Amino acid sequence: MKRITVLLAEDHTIVREGFRKMLELEKDFEVVGEAQEGRQAVALAKKLRPAVVLMDIAMPKLNGLEATRQVVKTVPGTKVLILSAHNDDAYVKDAADSGAMGFLLKQTSSHEVCEAIRQVQKGNTFFSPSVSKRRERLNLQSSGRTGTRNKKAVQLTSREMEVLQLIAEGKANKETASELGIGIKTVEKHREHLMEKLDIHDTAGLTRYAISAGIIESSVQLTIV
Repeated sequence: MKRITVLLAEDHTIVREGFRKMLELEKDFEVVGEAQEGRQAVALAKKLRPAVVLMDIAMPKLNGLEATRQVVKTVPGTKVLILSAHNDDAYVKDAADSGAMGFLLKQTSSHEVCEAIRQVQKGNTFFSPSVSKRRERLNLQSSGRTGTRNKKAVQLTSREMEVLQLIAEGKANKETASELGIGIKTVEKHREHLMEKLDIHDTAGLTRYAISAGIIESSVQLTIV
């Protein structure tokens, strides 16, 4: 039997270990790698080309939604299944918009997680039952009441999203440049573009936007007042 290869992308070690042990009990799964932040998840997906990435939304350096967009774009044969602790309509819609094949709540049973991986590997979508019901009821494929937020978000390039997340995490321009392997002047230019596009003109405002857009969780950024 050819096993389904899985990459685990989750920043909490104990949660990641739990998923690994759970999947190792199944004969048709093989965990081929683990990532503890979004940029590492993208790099490992390119290197290992797993059948499925189990991707947490809230991760440092690069959030799971942007990591999903990059994986789907650069490793088209890999399917992404989003994990979240939050049953939030906007997150579900953003996950679908990013190219994810499914959305699971972390409260989901082990049986459902395994079934979700099998289904998305086949090219089918899979949502936690409660999410699926709300998704149908609210017609989240349309613009709906989250349209304003997503209209802004889609105007940002992948690099701008990366810079925005690092700004929101409290990184200085020099740290951001080192993290992304680009020059400080390039970071400054990206920061200017972000402020122009979003009509936000200070770091605190960019951070609030990142939180409201689900790019980081409110608990991540602790340095602004």
